[in-house]
Amino acid sequence: MKKFLALSLLLGSAVVFTPSETRAAETASNTTAVNLNESPQIQNRRWNRRGVRIVNRTRIVRRGYATYRETIQTRYQPNGRVTTRVISRVRIR
Repeated sequence: MKKFLALSLLLGSAVVFTPSETRAAETASNTTAVNLNESPQIQNRRWNRRGVRIVNRTRIVRRGYATYRETIQTRYQPNGRVTTRVISRVRIR
């Protein structure tokens, strides 16, 4: 009886572990295909790091009794630094 249980456990474990190896091989091949598809995104991220991103915004600012429309330029540097400057300020009221 003990020999029968030991033999059945041995064969059962061999059957259980064999399909998992083939599953691992299938997932490895799938991840390779996914990595190939993600490579253009990585290249785009690298390309975007090179330059400075510049954004111009307009806002209404009130100082005392006067109201101004300011155009602000925000520069995002590749190293994470942010520079803001006022391009123009026009009095509205």
